[in-house]
Formats: sequence, C-alpha cells, structure tokens
Amino acid sequence: MANIKSAKKRARQAVKRNARNSAQRSEMRTAVKKAIKIIESGDKAAALEAVRTAESKLAHFAGKGLVHKNKAARATSRLVKRVRAMA
Repeated sequence: MANIKSAKKRARQAVKRNARNSAQRSEMRTAVKKAIKIIESGDKAAALEAVRTAESKLAHFAGKGLVHKNKAARATSRLVKRVRAMA
C-alpha cells in the first residue's frame, strides 16, 4: 500500500479512472453489438441508425484515447460494410 500522500492520491485516481474507462468501453461495445444484431435482423433503416450511433461512440472514445483510432476506424468500416451488403 502507498505511504506517500501523492501516491495515495494516484491510487484513488487510478480506481476512478478504471471504473470510468470500463463503463465507457462497455457502452461502446454494446453499441457495436446492438448495431450488428439489428443488421442481422434485416431492417435497413434501423441498421443505418444503429451504425450511425455506434460510429459516433467509436469516434468519440477514440478521440479520448479509450481505444486506438485505427481500431475504431476498423470497427466502423466493418459495420458499414455489413450494412452495404444488406441490399
């Protein structure tokens, strides 16, 4: 356990940040999974909306450094590709 005041503060900050990052990562993954589920159901209008939402979350969290920009771009690309294949 940390003995120095600054180290104790760092430990507290790490716990808070870990909780926030976990929640945001979960939110992002849920949006992607939801989009995939809607795409598989076959409703193109709803799929476009779901992909738009997922893309927004991916871009937002990539900008914050939660995931790498290339990972976000790859996930977005794959979702859009699946929507285009629906037609």
